[in-house]
Amino acid sequence: MSTLSTTPSAPTAPAAPAGVLSASRTLATAARVLRQLGHDPRTIALLILIPCVMLFLLRYVFDANDRTFDSIGASLLGIFPLITMFLVTSIATLRERTSGTLERLLAMPLGKGDVIAGYALAFGALAIVQSALATGLALWVLDLDVTGSPWLLLLVALLDALLGTALGLFVSAFAASEFQAVQFMPAVIFPQLLLCGLFTPRDQMHPALEAISDVLPMSYAVDGMNEVLRHTDMTTDFVRDALIVAGCALLVLCLGAATLRRRTA
Repeated sequence: MSTLSTTPSAPTAPAAPAGVLSASRTLATAARVLRQLGHDPRTIALLILIPCVMLFLLRYVFDANDRTFDSIGASLLGIFPLITMFLVTSIATLRERTSGTLERLLAMPLGKGDVIAGYALAFGALAIVQSALATGLALWVLDLDVTGSPWLLLLVALLDALLGTALGLFVSAFAASEFQAVQFMPAVIFPQLLLCGLFTPRDQMHPALEAISDVLPMSYAVDGMNEVLRHTDMTTDFVRDALIVAGCALLVLCLGAATLRRRTA
């Protein structure tokens, strides 16, 4: 992946007040990130195509047992975008900081909130494309059997991708190199993957592990997908799960803005 970097002009105005968001500055940041990503086809391919490829492989791994794919395909439709968005966002944001681009940006009339919101908006736009392609592939090409609305499935997949973006932006503040950013994958993602209920129902886990899973956002992402898998209508549980995932993404974005540093120590 190439570095998301530009050479902003010298600062001519004081930095934006902390905590104050500007729509124009946020949109300008998002547009800059999208322009840079547009010159990096490998990153675009990773973000958009890898979840589709993984779903395609998974479908034919269970070619002899369609029920297995139907039972876990919906959950993985949310998990794959979360993982890819986490990985790409954490590394891209770290490169902004290590290259000095972030330091130059924050010396301009641009607040930390504008930077984080701009990044979230840019990667969120890609998350919409990613989630739509993965959902369409799973439903209309791989014949994933779901009872609920495809739009609800798309909604949860999008929320999961946005959560991955938020987590990636947050952990990038604590990494000093790309290698360290990748190391956050087993620390942040793998425990959630094991405890989210994908491999065994959460209520059948050891009570201590069940209690931990109850505070992990991926658990509610999987629960939301399973609600769409089983029910035809939007249920109270689905609304709760979707709101928790969205709330976690918003909370982590706020933490990301609070912990954003100009440069790597």
